[in-house]
Amino acid sequence: MKSLLLLTMCGALAVLASGEETNENVNKRFIKEGGISFEYHRYEELKEALVSVWLQCPSITKIHSIGQSYEGRELLVLEISDNPGEHEPGEPEFKYIGNMHGNEAVGRELIIFLAQYLCNEYQKGNETIINLIHSTRIHLMPSMNPDGFEKAASQAGDLKDWFVGRSNAQGIDLNRNFPDLDRIVYMNEKDGGANNHLLKNMKKAVDQNSKLAPETKAIIHWIMDIPFVLSANLHGGDIVANYPYDETRSGSTHEYSACPDDATFKSIAQAYSSLNPIMSDPDRPPCRKNDDDSSFVDGITNGGAWYSVPGGMQDFNYLSSNCFEITVELSCDKFPAEDTLKSYWDQNKNSLVNYIEQIHRGVKGFVRDLQGIPISNTSISVEGLNHDITSAKDGDYWRILAPGNYKISATVPGYLTVIKKVAVPYSPAVRVDFELESLTERKEEEKEELMEWWKMMSQTLNF
Repeated sequence: MKSLLLLTMCGALAVLASGEETNENVNKRFIKEGGISFEYHRYEELKEALVSVWLQCPSITKIHSIGQSYEGRELLVLEISDNPGEHEPGEPEFKYIGNMHGNEAVGRELIIFLAQYLCNEYQKGNETIINLIHSTRIHLMPSMNPDGFEKAASQAGDLKDWFVGRSNAQGIDLNRNFPDLDRIVYMNEKDGGANNHLLKNMKKAVDQNSKLAPETKAIIHWIMDIPFVLSANLHGGDIVANYPYDETRSGSTHEYSACPDDATFKSIAQAYSSLNPIMSDPDRPPCRKNDDDSSFVDGITNGGAWYSVPGGMQDFNYLSSNCFEITVELSCDKFPAEDTLKSYWDQNKNSLVNYIEQIHRGVKGFVRDLQGIPISNTSISVEGLNHDITSAKDGDYWRILAPGNYKISATVPGYLTVIKKVAVPYSPAVRVDFELESLTERKEEEKEELMEWWKMMSQTLNF
């Protein structure tokens, strides 16, 4: 990942520059409520907003870019953690991505608001926020499609076109542009084959694929480089939390397409929807008269049951990595009037924080050998759930699960498999460590045992 130290410094200088007009404009932007400016942020203003958070909370934040858009805008990320910029062994990684469709703007702003809110509450001594930041590495990307947003925002007036700015500058719909791993896993379900990490060791192939947008490639590399555990992709156009699978098995337009972790995804999706009073309202009318929201229950829906989405980012996360991702639709209007942004923040603030907390559910731990050396790429399997995750480079792993009793195994070539039983509550995550014995060590032990047996028999029988 490319560090944006220069960009950060330049942004900081812009914010701190002498001159009454600059300071006055910056102050106006951050006086509305606890430093949060409830307005739309164009690209330069977005950078200023992130720099402002970094200046206020430098010990827990870091700004960087994971790549560039087609038109050369940075895909900016603000990290929030007690040790930003590094993976701490045992600490799970979380991400929010907004504005994948450039004209779906509420998520972009909510992520900016969330960054400021977390910084404010950390400084106020809010124990919930302090514990969350100290136990989680949080990645916030306000805009995956900054080019599309600029195009959408450039339209005059409050009423924006439904489609202008949706795609990137190449005209590519980024949420149909990811490798279609659903089709692969559906074939593997029938014929046998891998159920996770379906793009393992394929970075070069991703780079050489001319059909992938630069924004898509940047996200794919990000997912492959960071051991993300939980994520949400913020959209607009309806009000619901959508969970995998997004693409139907049969290819039909509408079909409930459960993934192996269907119960878990329902639970974490409801963790978001339940705290949003509009999303969870069973009597909420459809956004538009002819909308079919019959699949919506308690503010959540299976993606395929709503409508099939091939090549989406949500399912790609689940099938290419350890990351569980949902898609949250935040608003009926994709680019609502600016004076409504405060109400969207009020509706979603608690949900945004509560959803991050879901990362601390299920089981977690380390996989090591008998000498205490971490073992990476160990498959962590749950009996009855045909979806494995793998341990990261420090041997640490996290496996989100719904409450229940499970048999969990750790398997890696060259070692004996270990199986453990565990009772999983709703939260917090249960610590389950694995110590694996190598087959080489076992053979040496067996050889020594055989020699001891032979020695004892020789003495007994006077050989």
